[in-house]
Amino acid sequence: MSYEFILYETAKRVATVTLNRPEKLNALSNELRGEMFHALKHAEADPDVGVVVIKGAGRAFSAGYDLQPSPSDSPHVNEWTRLPDTGTTHPQHYDWSRHAVMGNFIIWELAKPVIAQVHGYCLAGATELASACDLRIIADDCQVGYPPVRAMGTMDAMWAPWHLPQAKAREFAYLGDPHSGADMYRWGWANYALPADDLNEFTQEFAARMGNIDNHLLMYSKRAVNRAYEIQGYKTAMISGTDVEAMSKHRPEAGEWRMRVERDGLKGALEWRDGPFRDFRGARTNAPHDRALAAGSTTPSKPTWD
Repeated sequence: MSYEFILYETAKRVATVTLNRPEKLNALSNELRGEMFHALKHAEADPDVGVVVIKGAGRAFSAGYDLQPSPSDSPHVNEWTRLPDTGTTHPQHYDWSRHAVMGNFIIWELAKPVIAQVHGYCLAGATELASACDLRIIADDCQVGYPPVRAMGTMDAMWAPWHLPQAKAREFAYLGDPHSGADMYRWGWANYALPADDLNEFTQEFAARMGNIDNHLLMYSKRAVNRAYEIQGYKTAMISGTDVEAMSKHRPEAGEWRMRVERDGLKGALEWRDGPFRDFRGARTNAPHDRALAAGSTTPSKPTWD
């Protein structure tokens, strides 16, 4: 099997899917995601595979969705949309977040457990990918955050209330600040946190240990846990969050982000977004550390009752 943006290998009943765009910090392009979903389904169908690990090549697990995607004729994207297939062409305006969540539901419904092996950076859409996995094993110095909530819109997949204590879920969703792997473990998001040098060996041994259980039993155990969360409203909450995300893109201030991308390029817009926070691209000396608050083109009108 040949892929362009991922690597796929199997050993000891463990299939490992490696996101392989290290020069882009494994940004989640449509083509990469399409290949990843294909590989996951291949592992699901292979009786010699019991557990799947998703990890990243190079310095990061992933920096999130690719904000500069290029159209492609990849066989792993839909011929009409150039998006990975999720059962619909997502034709509506601002339907990206719904598409992203439905893509993550592929992992949720996969018949085999999926472990995210997280190191370096795990940002924005990458946190959604990792959160959709059954388990997370993280490097203690990893940086996990969602900086798009500072200027672009709300989280595409509002996973934070399901994985973090309420106070930290709000902090994560409101600010997007980076948090260490050690903290994410302490708050319950990760199953284990350990030094980056030990991460790969530990994860493979952990996955192989789980692989000693037969595939059918693992499938039913996963299904039972999934259904318990679904009864509590997990899937409804995820889809509801995508409706709010679409609305957040229509707020009066949303146009400033688009304007800055068009005028200053993506890197310049990221420096503007993160400047006051002095992290990510905002840590650069030329970033606008004291910039003005994002401005709206119009002021929302107050409702009238007469």
